[in-house]
Formats: sequence, structure tokens, C-alpha cells
Amino acid sequence: MSRTHKSLCVFCGSREGGNPAFAKGAEQLGQLLAQRGIRLVYGGGGVGLMGIVARSVLAAKGDVIGVVPQFLQELEVQQDGLNELHVTKTMHKRKALMYDRSDAFAVLPGGIGTIEEIAELLSWRHLGVHTKPIVIVNLENYWAPYLELLQHTVTSGFAPGAVLSEYTVVNRIEDVLPAAGLALPERVEDLV
Repeated sequence: MSRTHKSLCVFCGSREGGNPAFAKGAEQLGQLLAQRGIRLVYGGGGVGLMGIVARSVLAAKGDVIGVVPQFLQELEVQQDGLNELHVTKTMHKRKALMYDRSDAFAVLPGGIGTIEEIAELLSWRHLGVHTKPIVIVNLENYWAPYLELLQHTVTSGFAPGAVLSEYTVVNRIEDVLPAAGLALPERVEDLV
């Protein structure tokens, strides 16, 4: 399948969390994606950070692909107005489609589902299932305990040190696209 747009898969919470900086970051990322012509691939919901990032892309006239398993479509409020919505039978098929439709991944703050998604992304990358960039967006130092756990798996001998180089950590939304390899050159000469 040929794609004309680059796509960033964003994993994040179906809740907004307790810090307003998380919602602000999701909104900024959505605006940035639309401004740069990068398609958002995400979980299809209209709630939490997921809904904020999707609505932000849509409000700025960007493209959004939502992927939701049928059972979650019945539980969560679905986002209206998406450019594409795919309904899958299982979570596994949902993630496989999201991975397939994306050129890179960004992980904003989120709950247990987001933690599971980032763990699978890292595991698959380590096993060579994919080589796509993974960006952990550490807004307000949210991911510090998780990053410490990853370091602990290495120092405890359960993972090789190379695991720690299979993702990039950024603290600012404006650093997501460069870290994901999706930033456009700033100068015309760089296009040649």
C-alpha cells in the first residue's frame, strides 16, 4: 500500500490525567502534526488525551486515522469526523494495524494500556519485528519511573544495554518530530 503522507502513531491516555500540561501537550502535538502534514494514527477514542490530540489535528485540517476494537467502540466515546476509522475484532489486530499504518511512534502520558503498548513497541523493536523510531514524550517527567524500570532491567541482567538505545526520550512537544525522523528540513537547500 502506498502512502503519500508520513504517519505518526500516538499512544496516550484515555483520561486527561491530573496535570493540565498533559492536555496542553496533546493539543500542541495535534496542531504540530496538522501543520507539518503528518497523519495521526491513534486509538480512535474521543476521550482523554486521545480525544484531545485527535480533535486538535482535525481542527487544524489535518488527517486522522482511528483504529478501535469493536468491544472498546461500545465502551468508549468514539471521536467523530475522523478521515478514516477502522474497527477491528481484537486488541492485537488493532495494534497490528496501527503499527502497519505508522512510520514512527510517540508515547504521551497514559495509563496501564499505554504502558502495555510501549512495552510491546520496545519488545518488538528489540526482537527486530520493526525498526521504526519510538519517542517517549516525558512531559513533566511523567515517564521517569518507567525509564528507571527499563534501566533496572539492564542493570539487573534481564536486558542488554542496547535496549536503552532503541527509543528516544524528549521533554518538549517541539522535539517529537525530529526525534521521530519526521521533521521537514528548515531550508530549501536541505531538500536537494
